[in-house]
Amino acid sequence: MTRVLVVDDDPVIADLVSFRLSRLGLDVSVETDGQAGLAAARQLRPDLVVLDWMMPRMNGLEMCAALRADPDEELARTPVLLLTAKAQEPDLERGFAAGATDYIVKPFSTRELATRVTAALPPGTVRA
Repeated sequence: MTRVLVVDDDPVIADLVSFRLSRLGLDVSVETDGQAGLAAARQLRPDLVVLDWMMPRMNGLEMCAALRADPDEELARTPVLLLTAKAQEPDLERGFAAGATDYIVKPFSTRELATRVTAALPPGTVRA
């Protein structure tokens, strides 16, 4: 089963994302800060990470950069979808410079989320 790690300190957003991705047939795990998210990524080896930017202890950009720098090449290549309220062009540039694969601005539609997650994963891994 395809694994997705959702890292967001807002429980409402984390629950919404988890619920929507579970309906796509994905196995979803949730963490609430970047440090716990990075540890979970190393343990769970997800196929995709959905990552908030502004979180306590380690923010999403720091976690994304840490994933990209991980000595485990497979983990370092894990797609990362930033899900953030930071909507300015310099924010997008910083997100992609940190290694994000894609970027969604809050507030977001769950349809857009599902579309972008489906696009980030290999064909056939997401239930229609």
